[in-house]
Amino acid sequence: MRVRLAPNPWRAGGLAPAPAQWACSPARALLLSAKMIGQKTLHSFFASSAAAGPAGKRHLHCKGPGPAPGDSQGEQVPPAKKAKEEVAAASPPLSPDQLERIRRNKEAALLRLAARHAPGGLAEGWKRQLGTEFAKPYFSKLMGFVAEERKHHTVYPPPEHVFSWSQMCDIKDVKVVILGQDPYHGPNQAHGLCFSVQKPVPPPPSLENIYQELSTDVEDFSHPGHGDLSGWAKQGVLLLNAVLTVRAHQANSHKERGWEQFTDAVVSWLNENLDGLVFMLWGAYAQKKGSSIDRKRHHVLQTAHPSPLSVHRGFFGCKHFSKTNELLKKSGKKPIDWKEL
Repeated sequence: MRVRLAPNPWRAGGLAPAPAQWACSPARALLLSAKMIGQKTLHSFFASSAAAGPAGKRHLHCKGPGPAPGDSQGEQVPPAKKAKEEVAAASPPLSPDQLERIRRNKEAALLRLAARHAPGGLAEGWKRQLGTEFAKPYFSKLMGFVAEERKHHTVYPPPEHVFSWSQMCDIKDVKVVILGQDPYHGPNQAHGLCFSVQKPVPPPPSLENIYQELSTDVEDFSHPGHGDLSGWAKQGVLLLNAVLTVRAHQANSHKERGWEQFTDAVVSWLNENLDGLVFMLWGAYAQKKGSSIDRKRHHVLQTAHPSPLSVHRGFFGCKHFSKTNELLKKSGKKPIDWKEL
């Protein structure tokens, strides 16, 4: 059935266009035109359309489209999410060159961060890898504490020796880690390496016991006549105290001020980024500090502390030095020359 539309009175009479509020969709125009023809004709038209049922699928709406077919809820994707999905779909995977540039930019940013906050004396390689520590509140507070201590007390070791353990071996070249607790607190002893003392200071009792164990464990080892262990440090043996400064003649006077958190970060970086390290943990304190070491990834040797108070509880006869070299060889690494002192 066809509906004949009445002439447009505005167009036919040369009148002005219909007001904007009268404008609508073709269906609305149809409805208006039909009214001009007559109510009966209009009713007949819609009655026949409704009788056509779903097959006709004719929907007349003036206010715009409803839900899309098959979308009973009328849900729409949020614009922000849609834009994000479009960008992700349009973005190609990063090329190797782009990934390398990102890596270099990240490394440069870490260097800038380290340069602003890192303490003097820490070697560059260690600064790069530990740079995020220096911006943390605890480290700033720690540096302030040590500076105040030096103003009012004698503090060991001297500032230039606090980080000497980092100056003798790059962080990525570490092969062996020996953990200590607190620097020696006597004059001219501490110089940044645990168990080690500067020449010509005589070796302390713990170091004497270490030399005694070496003489029975390593062929041709003889007492070097001094206590400076720099020769080991230069071969990749990290001699790291948990606390790096101390007030003169007051053992453990700088404990729980932040050094433990920093040296934990050092151990954590080595544990997570290197493979096949040998950790020598002597005594309960060192063993607790090294409790998080991945023992499937690294080798851990534990025994009593070489102090005269505990050396007979397992340190003598532990053969840690020869065992360390055997483990290094199995990992394809050059063994340590323990005689090179």
